[in-house]
Amino acid sequence: MDINSIAASTVVDREALEEFAEVLLERAAEIEGNIADLKNSPDDRETTDSLFRAVHNIKGDASLCKYDLAVAIAHPIESIMARFREGEIPFSERLAETILLAVDRLELATDALLARKSIENLNLTCLIQGLETLAGQPKDQLDPACSDLIEAVTGFPPVMPDISSRPPRASAANSAENSLNTDLQFFRSLALQFESRSPLFKGRTMRILRLAQETNKAGNNAVDPMQLEAAVYLHDVGMMLLPESIWLKIGKMGPDDKLALRNHPGFAAGLLQRIPGWNAAAEMVAQHHEMPDGAGYPNQLVDAEICPGAKILAIVDAFEAVMLKHIHRGKNRSVLRAIAEINACDKQFSAEWIAPFNAVIRKTVEN
Repeated sequence: MDINSIAASTVVDREALEEFAEVLLERAAEIEGNIADLKNSPDDRETTDSLFRAVHNIKGDASLCKYDLAVAIAHPIESIMARFREGEIPFSERLAETILLAVDRLELATDALLARKSIENLNLTCLIQGLETLAGQPKDQLDPACSDLIEAVTGFPPVMPDISSRPPRASAANSAENSLNTDLQFFRSLALQFESRSPLFKGRTMRILRLAQETNKAGNNAVDPMQLEAAVYLHDVGMMLLPESIWLKIGKMGPDDKLALRNHPGFAAGLLQRIPGWNAAAEMVAQHHEMPDGAGYPNQLVDAEICPGAKILAIVDAFEAVMLKHIHRGKNRSVLRAIAEINACDKQFSAEWIAPFNAVIRKTVEN
């Protein structure tokens, strides 16, 4: 299957693709909700029928829009769900994770095509061929085949722990006599104030801090740990100077909202620059939304111009955001789906820090 030729034919009718993308958001939310319900009640006929219809409707919408890639992904899932409806195969965690992963990839591919970006990194050929194989897989071989497909597409095993509740490592500042430690306590209090503005943010500061610290350690502590800790605490505090309607918004932002959002790194970086000893942290905060290809903000820096701490912060901050992605659908994303998305979008991040970050996640799995 030539994914590139399918994609090229799709982009010809951008208006149809935009319409499909809007409907896909609703269908994907429906699928996620149905799967969550089936995990609790796998024999619920009404939920099963609802899930089948949602997948069938994605296929139908894609056919109307002449979006062959979406048809190729949805068709084998529809076949799998038809077998489940007829009682030929059981519903399992592995099957659920496979379907959710496929829908994630369809959303990523659709967004990438609309943004005129490559979809080669999504491993779609492997995904589609694997789904087609699953559609005819014997019942007793279905779960192992799902596991193989998940690992082939994502590079990670299907069993991933809940790392969100793990405590962070001890604070990098360990001397009460150090004036910088007092500053860190102040920075942490600001971060917790920001956290308190939404129940969705509960615990995010410590989760991001732990991942940033461990990624830095995996990269041989290339970044000063105290400066990195300060950057973690303050990187999003500038959001509090923006209207809550912008940074707590559910769904896609308009151009004006996006423009306003681009100001938030500068607010916190300005605070750090005014406190002696935190210039390195200020640079990290100011640059944590820059991208290696120059497509980031606020200054469109390229890879060599972005400091290492900002590169770490960009990855761990994005991972946390993906974990909470579409939280309005009713549940956090699994660690597997989050790490898979980060790696699928790896061109947004500096390559030298993706490997250490992956090593941290793999170590978490092994432990």
